[in-house]
Amino acid sequence: MTDQWPRYEVFKQDRLDGPFRNVGSVHAPDAELALANARDVFARRPACVALWVVPDAAILRRTAEELGEAQGDPRGEEGEPVAYAVFSKQSQRQSMTYVDYVGEVAARSREEALLTAAAADADTASNVWWVCPAVSIFRSDPDDLPGLKAATGKLFRMPNQYHTVFTMQKIRRGEEGDE
Repeated sequence: MTDQWPRYEVFKQDRLDGPFRNVGSVHAPDAELALANARDVFARRPACVALWVVPDAAILRRTAEELGEAQGDPRGEEGEPVAYAVFSKQSQRQSMTYVDYVGEVAARSREEALLTAAAADADTASNVWWVCPAVSIFRSDPDDLPGLKAATGKLFRMPNQYHTVFTMQKIRRGEEGDE
């Protein structure tokens, strides 16, 4: 038994023509609340036009080294292929971004999707690959765009701009002087 809500990975799109990038994670009881939490945490100040959240348990992650060591038959289940979203990290330049969305592949299992995506992009030096069923992505609605805009009208304040900080300092100094 666990006492924590499930974790959701958050992907943010800064511009309509830009990629979805992993920006972190949130805990929530369901995908709808995860999306609301993601908006509050990751879209308050910076630019944002869309958000995705994906249950952490739905994501299969592998490094380039782990892919090189993979053995066995990745096909797994029999049946019709389904769409898998593919994410990869292709450089170490942007430390705040772990993986970017790079497209979709059709496969019968997460392992097959991962190997298919890596083989299709073999000429790119990707360091990390993530795949998840495309149906597991909970997407923000285009009507949500006004709610995703940065809160530019609200000024950011440093803690020393609040009078309570100075008041507490005076109280502490007064207590120290009485001893």
